[in-house]
Amino acid sequence: MRRFVVGLLAACVALFAVGQSPSRAQGDRQVLRVAPHSNLTILDPNWTTAWISRNHGYMIYDTLFGTDAQGVVMPQMVEKYDVSKDRRTWTFQLRDALQFHDGQPVTSEDVIASMERWAKRDTMGERLMGLMEAIEPVDAKTFRIKLKEPYGLVLETLGKPAGYVLFIMPKRVAKTPVDKQITDYTGSGPFIFAKDEWKPGEKVVYLKNQRYNPRSEAPNGTAGGKIAKVDRVEWLIIKDPQTQVNALTAGEIDIVEAPAHELYASLHDNPQIQLVETNPRRYGFFLRFNHLQPPFDNPKVRQAAMAALNQEAFLKAQVGQPDMYRTCFSVYPCQSIYATGKGMDFIAKPDMKRAQQLLKESGYDGTPIVLLQPTDVAAASKLPIVANQLLRQAGFKVDMQAMDSQTLMARRARKDPASKGGWNLFLTVSNAAGTADPIVSVPLNAACDNAWFGWPCDAELEKLRDTFARARDEKERKVAAEQVQVRAMEIGTHVPLGEYLQPVAARKNVKGIVVGHFLVLWNVEKQ
Repeated sequence: MRRFVVGLLAACVALFAVGQSPSRAQGDRQVLRVAPHSNLTILDPNWTTAWISRNHGYMIYDTLFGTDAQGVVMPQMVEKYDVSKDRRTWTFQLRDALQFHDGQPVTSEDVIASMERWAKRDTMGERLMGLMEAIEPVDAKTFRIKLKEPYGLVLETLGKPAGYVLFIMPKRVAKTPVDKQITDYTGSGPFIFAKDEWKPGEKVVYLKNQRYNPRSEAPNGTAGGKIAKVDRVEWLIIKDPQTQVNALTAGEIDIVEAPAHELYASLHDNPQIQLVETNPRRYGFFLRFNHLQPPFDNPKVRQAAMAALNQEAFLKAQVGQPDMYRTCFSVYPCQSIYATGKGMDFIAKPDMKRAQQLLKESGYDGTPIVLLQPTDVAAASKLPIVANQLLRQAGFKVDMQAMDSQTLMARRARKDPASKGGWNLFLTVSNAAGTADPIVSVPLNAACDNAWFGWPCDAELEKLRDTFARARDEKERKVAAEQVQVRAMEIGTHVPLGEYLQPVAARKNVKGIVVGHFLVLWNVEKQ
């Protein structure tokens, strides 16, 4: 007994020496402080493909299916499903005891309403809905999809982990028109959004959902058990990369989601810090044209820009460390089954003289092109600077406009002329899961006004994407995927600019970070 008392006193003295009481130390272990990659201003995950809004969605909502680290779709809210022999009727049954944050049960009607709203934004969802003969509730926990014809990407559509994700909302929320942002953030996920503690530009707070009923499987990507192991998560908005790392080193925060690449060397040498590669399949950079507005409504002008852009220049400037990047001359991730170099000549063989000649032939009149630059996203802020230099060398006049990432997200949705608040070019980051094939990849959508920002419009490309979706086997899919890539580069949907690694930086006492596609915060604890 005497030894126990002495030991307890010693522990208390040690805690006192660092200014903490035992109860405060225990409380601190229940608060996870994270510096996210950007500020959160859009809380509706059906409104934007911005990663920060997607990450917010994963905190508070759940999904019908998840996708593991190997890209396999697994049931999540769904307990079981059945497919008819003709593969036209799919019946899904939800798990028991699924509840929204307000205690109301999750029903098939909530699922259907959520699907209908989401599909008005998501290209895969829109395609699935277009093939539906009906979607209907069978009972409170069961719903059925009837297709006009067999479709091989049903589960991949329902369980896609990136882009516009199918998050399940209460029916009353999902009935909000998709052109209007939701104001009710009731979900059924592992955390609850503490709206009253939200300070835009400073802090976002999430609380553990005590009602959440996780799956029994181990967490894997966006699949498996989503167990909240802390009572509270705080996203602390710290715009300066060096300040993020200083706070991490001092123990003021626990995780930095996306450190600036030039700071990885110091992080690697710090014995208090661990680097965790949550996305071993890598991220990618790409440049996006506005096909609606001059001069990039002209295919030859797009080709001129494509010939001028050099992957190595972008990767060296933005990432810098050769072991953390690689060139990739494909619209698909270079480790994916669909990766191919076919049709990538403009990208793989940059040629400034060719770019200058093409621009001259195009009739470009010298009007400045508006290039958007995000100033608060360390992983992408240098890309526009490189684009500015290369495009000027090719003969373009460039107006590079700096703004925070959330302003850029709003700006890129505008279809106005560049001189009236619109834009001509922006550069962004893709996740391997979000560009894995012709259907899931939003930059490859060429459905005119229904396409992603930039709005390419090409019936031939859409027909090829449809051929991929209807393919009977993997051999046919590979052929179609290659044809999609060739056509996409012919019309210049976008310009792939290489791949890179982006490890999460965390203090050594943080355990349980899930490997898969990006940083998720279930299963994470502080010891």
